[in-house]
Amino acid sequence: MKVPSMIAAELRRLTASPMAVIALFALMCVPILYGGLYLWANQDPYGQFSEVPVALVVEDAGTTDSTQDAVNYGDKVADNLLDDGAFDWQVMSASGAARALQDGTVDFTVTIPSDFSEALTSASGDHPHQARLELETNDANNYLASTIGTQTVERIRRSVAEMVGSGAAGQLLTGLSDVRDKLSEATDGATKLHDGAGTARDGAGTLASGLGALADGTKQLADGARTLADGASQVSAGNDQLAGKADRAATLAQRATDALPTARTDLAQAMAEQGLTQEQIDAVLAKLDPLAQKVREGNTAAQGAVDRIDQLAAGAGQVADGAKKLADGAGSAASGAASARDGATRLRDGLSTLDAGIGTLRDGLANGVDAIPASTPDLRELQADTIADPVKIANDKVTAASDYGQGLAPFFAALAGWIGIYALFLIVKPISRRAITALHSPIRITLAGWLTPAALGALQMTGLMAVLSYLLGFDFAHPWGSLGVMVAAVATYSAIILALNVWLGSVGQFMGLVLMVLQLVTAGGTFPWQTLPAPLAALHHVLPMGYVVDATRQLMYGGDLSRAFTDLGVLALWLVGGLLLAGIGVTRMTHRRTLRDLQPSLIG
Repeated sequence: MKVPSMIAAELRRLTASPMAVIALFALMCVPILYGGLYLWANQDPYGQFSEVPVALVVEDAGTTDSTQDAVNYGDKVADNLLDDGAFDWQVMSASGAARALQDGTVDFTVTIPSDFSEALTSASGDHPHQARLELETNDANNYLASTIGTQTVERIRRSVAEMVGSGAAGQLLTGLSDVRDKLSEATDGATKLHDGAGTARDGAGTLASGLGALADGTKQLADGARTLADGASQVSAGNDQLAGKADRAATLAQRATDALPTARTDLAQAMAEQGLTQEQIDAVLAKLDPLAQKVREGNTAAQGAVDRIDQLAAGAGQVADGAKKLADGAGSAASGAASARDGATRLRDGLSTLDAGIGTLRDGLANGVDAIPASTPDLRELQADTIADPVKIANDKVTAASDYGQGLAPFFAALAGWIGIYALFLIVKPISRRAITALHSPIRITLAGWLTPAALGALQMTGLMAVLSYLLGFDFAHPWGSLGVMVAAVATYSAIILALNVWLGSVGQFMGLVLMVLQLVTAGGTFPWQTLPAPLAALHHVLPMGYVVDATRQLMYGGDLSRAFTDLGVLALWLVGGLLLAGIGVTRMTHRRTLRDLQPSLIG
């Protein structure tokens, strides 16, 4: 009997009665229903989050600090959440939210506590502390809801941090802009001060030069004043001597004048005693009276001269005293002028240092102005947003699945293929014992036992491909290639389960179920296979379903075609290996025939 005849005989057996047809049809639909319904149910769960009920409790009292503008970040967050509509947010009281979470009315609750705004604005105070967002979940409602709630609160935290950070950065940038303006004004002032200091330095230099000349002049004046004082002292001393002698001469002249009357009387008496007549005495006295008058005039002149000499002496003394004071004053003036000259020199040097320092200050202020970029309100707003959220994720994808369902499609298509083949082997007889007894070609028997479920599996995968493409609308970068991988997968699965049935019988059928479970967890269809425990990760590199998943992904999403060919090469090894084992098992059967093997069969 040839292979096509054996396949046709098996198909006749599978469709021999209406119930057999129904059973075959039902089993043929198993992978289509499994893969199609599951992927339909999970096609876009993230797009339906707006239907997930979540309780929102807003207890924020806002800020009360009089040093800053009143603000209520809790209300802002609540408004943003309600406007966004990512979930079915339901604003409740704390007690109402607790009851709703307990009875399953909501999947989780988010609470904004009363000190939320106060904590967010505490960074500028003496007691900064973090704000809290309170998440409460109930895994009895839905475990994944807890995970979703955690991710949601984290997104809220990031958005609040961005909002608060943007405001704080805006204030900082505004302050920097004000600082820049003040620095610019300070630079202008420092420039003017530098110019003034330069002028003052030049003036101090001129003053120092003038005071130097004044010091030299006052020194010369002091020297001349000392010389004058010495001469005036000598003149005063000479005048004092002259005044003394003049006083003595005046005294003698006064005495002589005072003695003239007595001397005239004594002379007249003496002449009378000598016997001179009165006429003679009068004649002599007449001769002497002009002389006496001369003496009196001389005394008067002498007394006048003495007064003038005394005045001259007194004046000379005053001149001497004045000259001494002038010398002392000129000396002090010379010393003061020298000190003033030295001070002016130090002032000039100090103003030079000040001028250099002000120049450095001006340059530093100018550099400070240049270091702070000029900005506008719009630019500061952009800068604040950038500071608050400095990293933007560029989510570029080499390949991309259009939605969650399409992301799972390669895994569930591969799994549906195994389930379909496993179900077919519940009614398909892998090997006809009558054929083994009647025929002497293990190869044809093996091929016939493999091709029947493989062909039916190909029909299953074609139907599943139609459901995924047309009913669910999944995109396939290489549709025919994807279908080819799915057909190759069921062909490989058929060879593996055939070998198990040939060698182990009903136990082999059970082992097919165990092998499916192992591949379910090791294929890497949901989480990356690298997250698996080491023994399961090792199985990922051995069992065929992981390679089916990878090849389907490459062809469905438009990935690396060379990887798909590598995966198909591994499947080919499994296919050939399964058929070889099945062929060896069939060969063993041909050498161990019994009378029971000769009983009639549908393929007889």
